[in-house]
Amino acid sequence: MSDNIYIIGVGMTKFGKHLDKGVKQLTGLSLDLVLKDCGLEKDAIEAAWFSNTGWGMSEFQHSIRGQVALSANGLDKISMVNVENACASGSTALHSGWMAIKAGVYDCVLAIGTEKMYYDLSKATKEQKAKSFKGFIAGTDVEETTRWIEKWQEDERKKKEQMAEEAKKKGVEVKKDDSKKGHSVFMDFYAAGARNHMKAYGTTQRQLAVIASKAHNNSTLNPLAQYTFPQTVEQVMEDREVAYPLTRAMCAPVGDGSAAAIICSERFLKKHSTDRAVLIRASILKSGKRTGDNDVCQRAADAAYETAGLGPEDINVVEVHDATAFGELYQTEQMGFCPVGEGGPFAESGATALDGKIPVNTSGGLMSRGHPIGASGIAQTWELVTQLRGEAGKRQIKKHKIAMAENGGGTLGNGEASMAIHILEKI
Repeated sequence: MSDNIYIIGVGMTKFGKHLDKGVKQLTGLSLDLVLKDCGLEKDAIEAAWFSNTGWGMSEFQHSIRGQVALSANGLDKISMVNVENACASGSTALHSGWMAIKAGVYDCVLAIGTEKMYYDLSKATKEQKAKSFKGFIAGTDVEETTRWIEKWQEDERKKKEQMAEEAKKKGVEVKKDDSKKGHSVFMDFYAAGARNHMKAYGTTQRQLAVIASKAHNNSTLNPLAQYTFPQTVEQVMEDREVAYPLTRAMCAPVGDGSAAAIICSERFLKKHSTDRAVLIRASILKSGKRTGDNDVCQRAADAAYETAGLGPEDINVVEVHDATAFGELYQTEQMGFCPVGEGGPFAESGATALDGKIPVNTSGGLMSRGHPIGASGIAQTWELVTQLRGEAGKRQIKKHKIAMAENGGGTLGNGEASMAIHILEKI
C-alpha cells in the first residue's frame, strides 16, 4: 500500500475545434505531452484509465475506446480501463488510478481523457445532427428527462397558441422568434437552479455575468483555452439568451481536446526524483441521490477536507465545474468558501478573481477554457498542477501551496449524479 501518491506529469492539447483531428490523434498529442513533461517513456506506464463519453454515439466506437485510442499511439499490452461517468469522467479516471496505486497494485499509471465533439456538420445528415444533440441527455435519467422534455414542449406549444389567439383578437401579427437556438437540456436545469437561487437569496443576473466575465478574461491568459477573447460584464449580459437568466457567454461551449496526467507511488518517485511532483492530499468520488436536496458537492468536499486534514480557509486556488456561471456560484457555496446564499456577492466583491481571496477557475473554466467532456476533469488537474509549480505565466497566482478541483457529472434528482473532488499540494 502506498501512503503518498503524486502527480508527476500533466499534458493538455489546446481545446476548441479540431476538424482535422479525431480521438486517436488528440489522444496521441496529450500522451506525448504528459510523457515529455515528466521525462518518462511509455514503458514506464503500468496501467491506464481512458475517459470518454461520446465516441460511441458519434462514430459507434463503443466498449474498447481506450485500447483503440492508446494502441494507435504505441501504448498497449498493459491494463486499460474505459471510464464513462458523464462530465466527471476525467476526474473519475484520475481517482481510479489513484485507488489502484493506493492499493499497491501499480506504481505508475496514466489517466487520460479525450473528447471529439466538433464534426463537419455540413457533411452530416439531419438524423446524425439530431442524434448527436440528443446525446446530451445521456447524462441524466433518460426516461424521466424525455418525459420532462415532452411536457415542456407541450406547455410551450399551448403558450404559443394562446399568444397567437390573443394577437388575432387584437388584430396584430405574431412575429416568428428566431432568436433561440437549440441547447443542451443541462442549460435548462442550470437556469432553473439559478432562478430558484435568485428567488431565495436575491442573487442577480449581473452577479452571474461577473463570474462569466472573470472566466473569459482569465482565459485570455491561457494559450490552451478554447476562447481567448475578453468579455465585459455588460457584453455578457447583452449576449443571446439561452435560458433566463443565462446568456450564451455564461454557458460552456462544446469542444474537442485531450488532457492527461501520470500519477505514481512514493517508491516510484524516489527512483525518478523530481522537484515538480505534486502530492494528492485527497481524492474523493461520491454519487448524488434521486430525492432531497442537492448536497453531493458538500458531502464530497467535506470528505476531501477531512481526508486532507484541511479546511476551505487553507485552499489557495480552485477549479470548479462551471458548465454555467451559476454552477461556479453554487459550488463555491457548497465547498464552504462563502455562506450558502452569498455566492453572488462573494464573486461580485472580487474574492474569486486572480488576485482575490480565493482565485476560482484561473484557467478560464469550462465556460471559456472549454468543455470536451471526457477531458475536462483532467484539464482542471493540468491547470492546478501548473499553478502549484508556479508555471502559469501571466495568470499565475501569488500564493500557490494548496489547490482543489471539483468536477460534477450528469444529473440525478436535483443535483449531480457523480462528483469528484481532489485536493493537491505543492511539495
